[in-house]
Amino acid sequence: MGKAGGFLEFERKDPAYRPVQERITDYRPVELSLSQQEIIRQAARCMDCGTPFCHSYGCPLFNIIPEFNDYVYRGKWQSALDLLLSTNNFPEFTARVCPALCEAACVAGINGDPVTIRQIELSIIEKGFESGYIRPGQPIARLDKSVAIVGAGPSGMTVANELNRAGFRVTVFDSAGCAGGILRYGIPDFKLEKWVVQRRVSLMEEEGVAFEMGVEVGRDISFHYLKNRFDAICLAGGARDPRDLNIKGRGLKGIHFALDYLIQQNMRMANEPLDSSEDITANKKVVVVIGGGDSGSDCLGTAIRQGAKKVYQLEILPEPPIERSSSTPWPMWPIILRKTHAHEEGVKPRFSVITKEFLGKEGKLTGLRCAEVEWKTDKQGRSTVPVEKPGTEFMVEAEMAILAMGYLGPGNKELVSSLGLGLDERGNIKADAQYMTNVPGLFVTGDMSQGQSLVVRAIAHGRKTAGGIIAYLGK
Repeated sequence: MGKAGGFLEFERKDPAYRPVQERITDYRPVELSLSQQEIIRQAARCMDCGTPFCHSYGCPLFNIIPEFNDYVYRGKWQSALDLLLSTNNFPEFTARVCPALCEAACVAGINGDPVTIRQIELSIIEKGFESGYIRPGQPIARLDKSVAIVGAGPSGMTVANELNRAGFRVTVFDSAGCAGGILRYGIPDFKLEKWVVQRRVSLMEEEGVAFEMGVEVGRDISFHYLKNRFDAICLAGGARDPRDLNIKGRGLKGIHFALDYLIQQNMRMANEPLDSSEDITANKKVVVVIGGGDSGSDCLGTAIRQGAKKVYQLEILPEPPIERSSSTPWPMWPIILRKTHAHEEGVKPRFSVITKEFLGKEGKLTGLRCAEVEWKTDKQGRSTVPVEKPGTEFMVEAEMAILAMGYLGPGNKELVSSLGLGLDERGNIKADAQYMTNVPGLFVTGDMSQGQSLVVRAIAHGRKTAGGIIAYLGK
């Protein structure tokens, strides 16, 4: 694939970031784009590797990566687009927010630099929109069967997209004002601008998908209402139950969950009315973000742009190694130190730290009492148990704390409980091999079933769930 020996002739080139002092003043994308000629050179680096682990192991969607790289190298953009869309419903999302699991499994990366697959994917889908290759399509025939999807995030949108193209009548219900779920409300504009999301939603509407926004199942309409009007129902509400930090001082004002914080900022950017009486903002405050994942990084970047006086980041896990360790050998996703754009913007994360107490005065947060921990390791060298190091306590001044420690299970627990849905040991909704719950005709997809995960995995799960629904309805 690509150019014979291209990986030896051309070096890997990553897109640059906009200058720090420029980008922290706005919410436009941090990442710049490579030129078309640069993308073609990067595609030329794809090896004829025999066993392409990038898609057979690395990509949850099993994107046919070597072949679309070859099409790009040869200038066959339409063919590259057709191949990409055959496995990925929304490349414009994954190419912007996916951590590129495929690149970690690239054969060229064993002894050198992997191919810039994510950038090539982004170029293919954007070339498709710019060139008019992507147009609204209709199924050959409409079937007299309908499906309700509860949740308009990446997995719910995928199920809707697949079923609509198969001919079913699809209606998506969501309590938010606009479709997109985490893509619209949880990811900041500097990573994923919302016109990208709306472009896809509008295309789906033109193709026949109905979006009923501002409608909460269990509040505005009942499950029985849906059951009586649709042949199948799919729950796609995501993992919305945040992990809390139940320590002394948790009730102080100024402590917020990451998603609540990010949702408000995205609503401000879209000029949507806030759905809370409290205005959550970091402006002129000292902020501490607890958690070192993607949401934590998004909170850091948002706080900086809101005008925080100072931003800290605390992470309970130990600092990862700079190079791939033996515990995550190729082609596994390596546990290595990854610096995000937010760290370049002035935030230095502190690892192996626990928060023991929130400190306050007159009901408001004033600081955190923390300590360093050491991690016990197993035989494979993996960290297992944190143990506080004696004499390492320290205080952090803070007027605002953001909890970005992940999620424990699906939201809307009242609905889940009222339907008597079976749960697994982690609190996620159980499903059979066809992704149907213990309630006949009721399916579940994405993070509600598999737990908190990546957008690319939500899309992959949505495609499988759509297949289960099609089999159930007997197309």
